[in-house]
Amino acid sequence: MGITKVDKFEAVINRRAELAKAFAHPARVAILDFLSGKQSCVCGDIVDELPLSQSTVSQHLKELKRIGIIKGEIDGPRVCYCIDGNVWKEAQQHFMETFDKFVETNACC
Repeated sequence: MGITKVDKFEAVINRRAELAKAFAHPARVAILDFLSGKQSCVCGDIVDELPLSQSTVSQHLKELKRIGIIKGEIDGPRVCYCIDGNVWKEAQQHFMETFDKFVETNACC
């Protein structure tokens, strides 16, 4: 594996890339879609909603939690997950800043 150059970029660019990683895999997008439609934390239902094994879902949940876009609490033998509203808004802001910079012109190929 090559050496990453994340230290060459501003912190805001690295954070934007990290948040984008949450949406960079269909399983994570499906998890985020499922969680974003819930009014409360979800405990154990996520595996039933996806065509993936428990271990695969757990890996994606772990990555989403590492990024911070979801949060989870261990309650006995189960773990409950939900969207972290503050990080969700942070992601929206980061992506809108990038999208808002684009100005469509006919000057491009």
